Amino acid sequence: MSAGNDWPVGRVAILALFVTALVAAQLTAAKVLAIPLPTEVPRVGGTVLLPGAALAYALTFFASDCYGELYGRRAARILVNVGFTMNFVLLALVWSTILAPGQNAEFAAQFEGVLAPATNIVAGSLLAYLVSQNWDVAVFHRLRAVTDGNFLWLRNIVSTATSQAIDTVIFVGVAFYLLPTYAGVGNATPWNVVVALMLGQYLLKLLIAVVDTPFVYAVVGIVRSRADAAAKADAAAKAGDRESNPEKPMVDEF
Repeated sequence: MSAGNDWPVGRVAILALFVTALVAAQLTAAKVLAIPLPTEVPRVGGTVLLPGAALAYALTFFASDCYGELYGRRAARILVNVGFTMNFVLLALVWSTILAPGQNAEFAAQFEGVLAPATNIVAGSLLAYLVSQNWDVAVFHRLRAVTDGNFLWLRNIVSTATSQAIDTVIFVGVAFYLLPTYAGVGNATPWNVVVALMLGQYLLKLLIAVVDTPFVYAVVGIVRSRADAAAKADAAAKAGDRESNPEKPMVDEF
């Protein structure tokens, strides 16, 4: 979608969703959720264990796929890499607030306990983000080229499913096992729990990748239709202006 054929509201809304989900993922990653299942699942059991950021982080892939489909591979890469940089801005703002003197010492301690990101969580999250998001963009646009722009559902599901697998293994493996076990950073998690976390998180993300496909079609369709309508209205306005002012030089055509 060219700059002259754009719907700014749609672009800003997708960017806002990506940033909001990314910030929420960083702030909720440390909590481990326990979601009961209606039946037992092998290696998972009757309860799915997953990091609290799983849902929020899955939304970043939804947003980046919509953005990439509409604005191209380069724009999607810029979105992902700027988002990576903004993670450090978020951490700086959070820690500057934590380290600043507080009026109530007890509340300040509680504030730090809730918002202070553990080093192992931050390291695992940033590494997983950088690798998986760039993989998602690369696979999405490779499939787009191979299919001549058709089968949006295929590239959405395949790119998200593979990138989420990479993200899950890196984040859970680094944050909950490798750094605590071999570097003494963070609390070590038993291997069987680590595997359960990986499986639980990936099952949820895979489900989201399938379920969000109609929404990707909807968002892309709405933004494109609004952009086309805006372009037609702009062209009609220019044509009417030229008819009423025939001697006006058509500078915008050069």
